[in-house]
Amino acid sequence: MDISIIIPTYNEANFIAETIKEIQKCSNGHVQEILVVDGGSTDQTKERVAAKSAKLFQCPKKGRAAQMNFGAEQARGDVLFFLHADSHPPSHFDCSINQAILSGCDAGCFRLKFDASHYGLKFYSWFTRFDIDAFRFGDQGLFINRTVFLELQGFREDHLIMEDQEIVRRIKRSYSFVVLKNSVTTSARKYRKHGVIKLQLIFLLIFILYHLGVDQQRLAALFEKFLY
Repeated sequence: MDISIIIPTYNEANFIAETIKEIQKCSNGHVQEILVVDGGSTDQTKERVAAKSAKLFQCPKKGRAAQMNFGAEQARGDVLFFLHADSHPPSHFDCSINQAILSGCDAGCFRLKFDASHYGLKFYSWFTRFDIDAFRFGDQGLFINRTVFLELQGFREDHLIMEDQEIVRRIKRSYSFVVLKNSVTTSARKYRKHGVIKLQLIFLLIFILYHLGVDQQRLAALFEKFLY
């Protein structure tokens, strides 16, 4: 089955070219296309994408959920694989995805590891092997049968954050979901900037508030207050 990889970007010039390179290096013939969906970058993101073998789209609406939905509309693959701009898939990831889909899984993700050796990040990463919703975030990549994605009507665009958590919960209500054994490697840049313990506590706070029903505007404002 052919795979379309969809990467939402906003000012990711420092990462996107290397991510595209790693995708091409780690794939094994099942990736039909790489779609980069930009949300109005003001840096060199678009120029870096243009220099690589990837398709660049300008999304009319900024926001990760909207950008990923827009990318899915343009995609031609049987399977959609949503990946962050600073996350690198494991070797032969496309074969692993294909095997999971052909064995009957509707969607899934990989485990997670960081490009840093901090014990706190290793501890957090270890838990991503378990099928526990609290450890399901977009850094791990999300692959999904295109038909299932359309039936779910994609990501909720009213979600400014936590859109990855929300769609996984919806998937699990009616479809099968699997966590694959290999790991996506994601950048620890935010942890380096803000501190591992501090950032994990912020994420935990936002996670709790989200599940308590705090509205998206407040969550996004809280996120920006602490991290920008």
